[in-house]
This record gives sequence, structure tokens and C-alpha cells, in this order.
Amino acid sequence: MQLYEQLTQDIRFEEGLNSCMNCGICTAICPAAEFYDYDPRMIAGIVQSKDESQIEELLKSDAIWYCGECMSCKTRCPRGNCTGLIIMALRSLSQELGFFTESEKGRQQLVIKRVIGENIVYRGYCILPENLIPELHPEQGPVGEWIFENRKEVYKRVDANYCGEGTGALRKIPKESLDEIYQIFEITGGFERFDQIEHFSKLKARSMGFSDVDEEFTDYINHTYTTNNGKHNRP
Repeated sequence: MQLYEQLTQDIRFEEGLNSCMNCGICTAICPAAEFYDYDPRMIAGIVQSKDESQIEELLKSDAIWYCGECMSCKTRCPRGNCTGLIIMALRSLSQELGFFTESEKGRQQLVIKRVIGENIVYRGYCILPENLIPELHPEQGPVGEWIFENRKEVYKRVDANYCGEGTGALRKIPKESLDEIYQIFEITGGFERFDQIEHFSKLKARSMGFSDVDEEFTDYINHTYTTNNGKHNRP
């Protein structure tokens, strides 16, 4: 099956692309386009053209990973298109085919899966205080480092029930709720997608000269997390 045909199997693509006339309003309203070298209008135009080579290039590019999925494009498009939904379908297909490992931002999917994805399934949260490791987040400065080192006391003082039983912010999520989340991922194929991301990332790590003997292949993960070619922002 050709790439365009595979995209059409995704309900998000079907709902996101009606009849783009390349007016550029989606790009004008897009917050990501203001900062990144990113053009939603161009993406809509490429998929609408059904050009297989361009679609493949798009699936392997950084471009599809810049979108914040805020759906501002949906609120302004005169034809009712939504580039954000198109992006979702493109990202999903890129992960399914392993094309995401061909771009710098795409390779970061492994980190997102292991941090945000696994947090959601096993802890019930996207991000937790213990994820904000100072060495990986130098932008937080000395204040962020102090908060990280004293996080239990800090969150206690602001009345957060950090890792505690019962109610309150950052509370421990009950097992029955976590079981429901687990079932959602199991039924919808979320765990299969996790496995695909791990599989293709391991192949990419090997091809880039990183060791994949360790299941964690930490060096590759650190590389994807910290590397920036400096070509993502608008000139």
C-alpha cells in the first residue's frame, strides 16, 4: 500500500484534510511556525498532492515534530481543514514505518516514550518532579536544582500530596485507575506502538555506532536528548 493510501486509513487524516486551497492562514495563526522552520500550509499541500516521494521525505523530516497540536489551525481554516490532525496521522505512520529515526526531532520519540509514555501508564502522570533532573535541564538554573534536591519538602510546603495516599496534587494514583489506563493502552495498541519505537530506535542506535547491548542504550538516549544541530528555528 502506498504512503498516501496508508494515511487515508487514519481517521484523523480523513477529518483533517478536506480541500486545502493553500491560503496560508494555518501558517499565519500557528504558534510553532513563529519560531520553528515550519510551514503547516506546505505540509497540507504536500499530502494533498499525493506525491509519494515528498510524503516519504516529510515522514523522515523534523517538520512533522514541530507541531504542538494546539489546533489553532482548525479555528481559522476557511475550508475546515486541520493541519494538526494531519500531523497526528503523519507522526503515527512515521512511527509505524520507523521513519521517525531519520530526523533529529523524530529520534526524541524514544525519550518521550520512556518518560511521558511510561509515566502515564505506570504512574498516571505525564511528568513528575523526579523527571526534572538538573543535568538534563540546565535551563532551570540553581533554583530548579535546589527544588529538585529538596522536592519532597518543597511540595509539602505548597500543600501537594507528593506520592502520598488519598487526595491532593501529585498524589499516588490508585491501582484501579492505573489498571484502567493500562487497559486503554492494551486495547488501543499503545503498547504495540511503544514496542515499535523501541525496536526502530535500537536499530538506529546500532547504525549510528552506539551500543545496543544494554537494554537502556543510555548513550544513544543522551545523544537524542542533548543534540541540536541549530537548524530548527526560523532564520
